Amino acid sequence: MAVRLKMHPFYLTDLDKTLLRSDLSVGDFSRHIWNQAVERGVKLSVATARSYTGVMKLLKGLHLREPLILLDGVLITSPEGRVLHVSALAKELGDEIIAIGAKEAGLLPLVVALDENDTERFIYPRRRNSCLQELLQTVHNDRRILDADPLRAMERNLKLVYLGDEAATAQLEAAFRKALKEQIEIKRSKDPYIDCWFMTLLHPEGDKAHALKKLEAMEGVDAAHTTVFGDSHNDLGLFSAAGRRIAVANAIDELKAKADIVLPWSNDEEAVAKFLARELKL
Repeated sequence: MAVRLKMHPFYLTDLDKTLLRSDLSVGDFSRHIWNQAVERGVKLSVATARSYTGVMKLLKGLHLREPLILLDGVLITSPEGRVLHVSALAKELGDEIIAIGAKEAGLLPLVVALDENDTERFIYPRRRNSCLQELLQTVHNDRRILDADPLRAMERNLKLVYLGDEAATAQLEAAFRKALKEQIEIKRSKDPYIDCWFMTLLHPEGDKAHALKKLEAMEGVDAAHTTVFGDSHNDLGLFSAAGRRIAVANAIDELKAKADIVLPWSNDEEAVAKFLARELKL
């Protein structure tokens, strides 16, 4: 006898400015609803630009039982941290990116990579601008951080991240698109926490949209039965690939335009949890 899928059996949410409040915390109500849903067998997971270690710190106390989409879709891991899928940039391409950035704009990136033990590494250049320096101050005690001079790519580069002002990152984006074309995926947006612009270079399949398709295959879920929540530019691909798209009240207008539902609540009002509570009757 065939098993009929429910209308929306899988829920996937962005973290920053979506599930997380603006102070990077998970609200008590969100924690209660999430855990209650998971205990009832609802499939809940996250799709975030953050690393595995960062996610584990921020979501402490949440029941995580499904695979996690990390680093904007480059990496899928189990809740225990086992790597299930990775879309990495090769060392040669990573070194070419570093050389182009230095030549065109005098900027060096943060390199996020996996070492031979599948441990995340964050490689900072010794020469860094004020934006990179500010970012480094937030993670200065992290043992995964390496300081490199000269800066070189690793064998499996998850992403290369440039930080600067809007004009510098726009100039560099144009240079990369001209030189590397389809070899890379580029995402550029204003950082929600510091006064800088992020520009991230990824494998062409290292985005949330491709990761969602792979996750759906792992979970045995059709795209039509997937619901996603988001707020910003890096959720646009996720919205294009999902069956149902939900934007929080504080989402950018571009994302709201692609949403099936725009919630009346913001991330600080625990919008995702309120929606889940109503839909799942928790």
